[in-house]
Amino acid sequence: HGWHYRHISYKNFLRKKGAVQSMSRKGNCLDNAVIENFWGTLKSEWFYLNKFSSVEIFLEQLEHYIYYFNYERDSGVLNYRTPVDVRNEKLVA
Repeated sequence: HGWHYRHISYKNFLRKKGAVQSMSRKGNCLDNAVIENFWGTLKSEWFYLNKFSSVEIFLEQLEHYIYYFNYERDSGVLNYRTPVDVRNEKLVA
């Protein structure tokens, strides 16, 4: 239930780093829906299908997947467009 995110030591850590904590009300999953969907896709399309011999290779391949996800991978949910295409259309409109 995220008790550790409410702990004073965690809040102090964020404040020292200049980060702003963002949390929804308890039981409101809508704030997390987009990122949770991304994590599921990342794991099923990329992570579980690969083996990594080092952290450096993992990070390099992760960057490549994120680029692919945003610029090359079309999605039925987005009418078979990429996330970047959708964002660019909204900027022009």
